[in-house]
Amino acid sequence: MKEQIDVAALHPFYRGISELIGVESMLKIFDQYKGMQLTIPIHLYDRNLAAQHVLKQYDGHNSYNLANKYGYSQRWVIKVIKNQQ
Repeated sequence: MKEQIDVAALHPFYRGISELIGVESMLKIFDQYKGMQLTIPIHLYDRNLAAQHVLKQYDGHNSYNLANKYGYSQRWVIKVIKNQQ
């Protein structure tokens, strides 16, 4: 079906997706989610799961690195650590 897709005629949303990940992957997303309203979270990582990982990986000096790794603020990382203590 990939050969039958006229990319120039696609809806701008689907054209953008196809440019990012390719037509085949865009069609998978289309088939799975067509007609649905999607909200894409700002954070890649789940807040609660990231907090658990932060607690396991915190060495007393790496709050900045953990904040960058999980996409949250350093303030949030410190709050997670203080709430655990």
